Amino acid sequence: MRRSLRPANASSLSYFPLLPSFELSETYVWQGIELNEEDHPMGEAKFLEKPLAMAIEEALVAQSSAWSEGRIATAGGRFQVRWDDKGSASALGQLVFFAEFLEITGPFERWVAGCPLFYRSPNSPQVQDILGTWFLSILDGQWRYAHITGLRGDAVSPQILGMTRILSDESLRRALKHLAPSPDQAKTEEERARREAQLARSTAWMDEALRESVGEALITGWILDCDTTIKLLYGHQAGALVGYNPVKPGRPSHALHTYWIANVRLVLDAEVQEGTATAAKYSLPRLVALIQSLPPEKRPRLVRGDNAFGNEPVMGELESIDQPYLFKLRQTRGVKQLIERHWSSQDWQEVGEGFQAVETELTLSTWSRARRVVVLRRSVKDEIALESGKGQRARRQPQASLPFAEPLEPARVWEYSVLVTNAEYDLEAIGQLYRDRADCENGFDELKNQWGWGGYTTRDMERCNLSARAVALIYNWWSWYVRLAHPKTRLEAITSRPLLLSGIARMTQHAGQSRLLLTLTHAAGHQIKSMLANVRKGLDTILATAPHLTKPERWKALVRYIVQKILEAAPNPRPTPRSFPSQVQHLLTG
Repeated sequence: MRRSLRPANASSLSYFPLLPSFELSETYVWQGIELNEEDHPMGEAKFLEKPLAMAIEEALVAQSSAWSEGRIATAGGRFQVRWDDKGSASALGQLVFFAEFLEITGPFERWVAGCPLFYRSPNSPQVQDILGTWFLSILDGQWRYAHITGLRGDAVSPQILGMTRILSDESLRRALKHLAPSPDQAKTEEERARREAQLARSTAWMDEALRESVGEALITGWILDCDTTIKLLYGHQAGALVGYNPVKPGRPSHALHTYWIANVRLVLDAEVQEGTATAAKYSLPRLVALIQSLPPEKRPRLVRGDNAFGNEPVMGELESIDQPYLFKLRQTRGVKQLIERHWSSQDWQEVGEGFQAVETELTLSTWSRARRVVVLRRSVKDEIALESGKGQRARRQPQASLPFAEPLEPARVWEYSVLVTNAEYDLEAIGQLYRDRADCENGFDELKNQWGWGGYTTRDMERCNLSARAVALIYNWWSWYVRLAHPKTRLEAITSRPLLLSGIARMTQHAGQSRLLLTLTHAAGHQIKSMLANVRKGLDTILATAPHLTKPERWKALVRYIVQKILEAAPNPRPTPRSFPSQVQHLLTG
C-alpha cells in the first residue's frame, strides 16, 4: 500500500500559523517525489524529514523576522537584545588548539585521505565535510545523529577543520551507508561482492587509523584488557537480541567487545556483535587476530580478563601462541573446593591493600592440563548487610528489607577470588594486577556516558560497528591531547571538555586574515592557559628538534614526548611485575 503526504486543515499545527499541517495517506509522496525514509537512530517512529522539516524551517524564519530586537526584562534588570545573523561564532572555542595538534602531526588528515568513500555525482558532499561533521559530533559528546542539528549553526568550526559546511544528520547517515553497506543493499552476486569489497576497505581504513593512534604505546610493556559491555537498544535494529543484560534484563541489546591498552586507557579495537554474543568465545577470534597482527616487540606482556575468559578454549588458544594471561575463575564446585583446602593454610602472603594470596596448581575437569592459580582473599568488616533476592528486582519489592549480620561470636568474613595465569609474576605483582583491572570499567563508563558508545544507532549493524570504532579513534586522539596538556593525571571528558574545548570563539575578517577572539566561560581560566602552554611547548619542541620529519614521524615523536612527560610527572610506582622494564612502570600505573 502506498501513502501520500498532503496538507490537512491548518489548525492541527497552530503553533506555526504560517505552516500548513499534514496528514498521512497511503504513500509518502510530496509534490510528486517519493520520499526515502530511514529509521530514527533510536528506533522511534519514522519522521517525514524533507517536506515537514523544510516547512517548519520556513515557518520559523518567517516568525523570527517579526522580532529582531527589543528590551527584555529579567531579574537582573532590562537588557537590549538583538539577533546578530551575520556574525560567526562557535561554542567550541578552543577547538582551534586541538586542530593545530592534529594538523602538525596529521592523524586527521590521513584519516580523511584514506577514507574509501567515492561519489560519482559532482553535487555529492566532500569527504572532508562528511568526516569533519562526524568528528565534531563525536568530539562534542553527542550520541545521536539527530543531535548534529545543534552544530549546524556553527560557522567557525568548519573553517578550522578545512570544511565547507556541516552536513545534516541524514547526509551523514547516507554517507556512512556507502562506507559500510548493509546486507539488504546487495541482491545479486555482483552486488554482494561489491559490498564485501567495500566493507573490507572500510575495515582496513579504520584498522590503520586505530593502530596508528596507539602504536607508540605498544612499544612499552603494556597490558591488554579484554571485556564486553552491553549497549541497550530501543528499536528493531539488526542484531538486537535479548541476552545477558545486568542493567535492564529482557531489553534487546548489542554486545560491544573491547580491547584496551590498560591503565593509559586507550582503545586498541572494538567490535559490535549481536546481543546474545556476550561470552568470551565471541571475543576470542578478534583477540587472537589482534595479537598475531603485532610484531613480537609490540605484543602485550599480559592479556587480562574477568571470569568469562577463565576457561579452557580461551586459555588453550593463548597458550598455543605463547601469550601470557591472567584471568579470574568462576567459583565452580572445583574452585570452591580449592578455597576450602587452603582457607586454614599458614602460607598466606600479604600482597597489599588488605589482600592476602597463596599460590598452588589446579586441574579442573574441563581443563586439559594443570595450571598455576593464585587464591586472593580480603577480610570484610564486621558491619555487613545481607540482601535477599537478586539486585534491582529485590530492591523494587515494596516490603524488601536489608538485615544486618551481627555474629554472636567474634568472626571474620572473607572475600575470595581465584586467578589463573601462565605468567611468571610474584604474588605481590599478581595482587596489584588484579586490582588494576578494575580501571577498564572506568573506561567503559566514560565511553558510554561521556562519548557516543551508547548511541549512534542505525538499523544495520555495519554502521553501528563503524561508529563505535570512530568514537574509539577520536577518543584516543583526544586522550593524547589531554595528557599533553595535563600529564600528571588523566582527565575524563566530563572534565577535559569544559577545560580544553568549551569557550566562545568569534571570527572576524581583517586585511584578508581570519582572526579568532576567544572568551573563556570557565572559572579556571589561568589553569586552562597553563595547560594550553604545555600543548604549545610540546608542539614547538617537536618542530624545533626535528623540523625535517614528515607528519607521521612527527606524530610518533610527539606521542613519545607525551609518554616521557607522563613518566616525569608520575608518583612512585606501585608494585608491578618484575618482568616490566623499569622505565615503563610509571606509565602502566599512572
